[in-house]
Amino acid sequence: QVQLVESGGGLVQPGGSLRLSCAASGSIFTIAVMGWYRQAPGKERELVAVITSHGSTNYADSVKGRFTISGDNVKNLVYLQMNSLKPEDTAVYYCKADNLLTATGSRYLEVWGQGTLVTVSS
Repeated sequence: QVQLVESGGGLVQPGGSLRLSCAASGSIFTIAVMGWYRQAPGKERELVAVITSHGSTNYADSVKGRFTISGDNVKNLVYLQMNSLKPEDTAVYYCKADNLLTATGSRYLEVWGQGTLVTVSS
């Protein structure tokens, strides 16, 4: 059925870069909004960046100027390019799709991926 799968996480040095990918699989017709969230142990899950099907974006203040979200509507992919990484960026990063419509007419208000771990450390 419909699934989101994140990839690209790993260990990176402070100041380094990573690119996360999120693939939405299934018979998907449209997705209104896709975004990246992150959660560190013991902390609340927070919004990192979102992108609409029309290409508009929004970012958390903590990542503005360092992270870039982009998407491929044809392949149902979303990316998060992370530059100038800091130790405080360490978290599990989750992909989320909002208002997903399948080719057969099924609607999903929210679909979450399983997450990918990003560790920023020397």
